[in-house]
Amino acid sequence: MGGLVNDAGRKYLLALRDHPLRTKAITAGCIAGCSQTIAQKIGGAKRLDYRRIALVFLYGFAYAGPFGHFFHKLMDRIFKRKQDGATIAKKVVLEQVFSGPWNNLIYMLYFGLILEGRPWSFVKNKVKRDFVNVQLNSWKVWPIVSLLNYRYVPLELRVLFHGLAAACWGVFLNLKVRTLAVKAA
Repeated sequence: MGGLVNDAGRKYLLALRDHPLRTKAITAGCIAGCSQTIAQKIGGAKRLDYRRIALVFLYGFAYAGPFGHFFHKLMDRIFKRKQDGATIAKKVVLEQVFSGPWNNLIYMLYFGLILEGRPWSFVKNKVKRDFVNVQLNSWKVWPIVSLLNYRYVPLELRVLFHGLAAACWGVFLNLKVRTLAVKAA
């Protein structure tokens, strides 16, 4: 079993080296789709909603993976790959002030408009009502994830690490947004 895992790890690292954007996009899509599957099961779904899983995969593939790829490259370029404590703290703060709120907003809009198929007015009001709470909850988790990511994870694996953490966060967001949508309906 260890040989299989090591071989898969080697192949993944080669794919990251040879096709970084594509590999990160596919990885983010797969992780997002798994997160949605878990959220459905935890949420009590009797049957999986494959359309919804596919749309969440698409979100990870088309947005989260590429955004993470370019964002982490930009952070490394801005900070010239420095790894000292002060630089890591600056990266965490920048990520939490800019990337975090932006990504939560995009996710809430995508979830409401695309996954739920709600009208713009409903989604806009929901974001107005819930965004601050989602962001405050985000700040309870993501600074720690960011700190670990910048401190211990090599650049090429940051989107993977972030994606795994996002899977957990995605389950929370899916359940939170879905519960609120059901209450409002």
